[in-house]
Parts: sequence; structure tokens; C-alpha cells
Amino acid sequence: MALIGNTFYRNQRTKQEDALDIDQQISRLEDGIRRLKIEFDIYFNGASKRPPLEARARLESNLKRIADDRTLSYAQRYHFNSVVSRFNSYRELWRRILKQKGDELI
Repeated sequence: MALIGNTFYRNQRTKQEDALDIDQQISRLEDGIRRLKIEFDIYFNGASKRPPLEARARLESNLKRIADDRTLSYAQRYHFNSVVSRFNSYRELWRRILKQKGDELI
């Protein structure tokens, strides 16, 4: 019985581990936004034939998944909201440029 109790407590995640995991997810989102911006810049400069819409969809799904997390601290929520606002401004910019270019993909 004591062995089962010990494994139960060892398998539980602490709040610090959860917070660290969320911080890592947010930093991965920032890296993903940076890479997506580079991919769109490559597309707009003519080096790529298709816009990176799949990468944008994956990033949006990750944003939605983290947004649904109710365990974010105030600092994490603030950091996440700043990342989301940066992504939204880029998304709007990309939409306008694609509209000017004549692509009806977005």
C-alpha cells in the first residue's frame, strides 16, 4: 500500500512544473510566430510559390489550445496576450498583402 501511495505522489506534477511547461509553450509560440513571419516574407518576395497557410493554421490551433487553459497566472496571461496581439497584427498585415496581390486563399 505504501508503494502505491509513493508512486502516486511521484507522478503528480507540481504547480511550478506546470508553470514552467506553460512558459515553454509560450516561448515556442513566439518562435513559431517568428518562423512564420520569415516564411511569409519569403513567399511575398517570390522565392516560394505557396503561402505558408498550413503553418499558420497549426500556430492558430496552438494559440487556441493555450487560450483555453484556465491555469495561467496573471503574468503568463499577460505574456500570452502580448504574443497573441503580435500574431494578430501580423495576420492582418499578411491578409492585406495577399488581398493586394490578388490571392484569394485567405
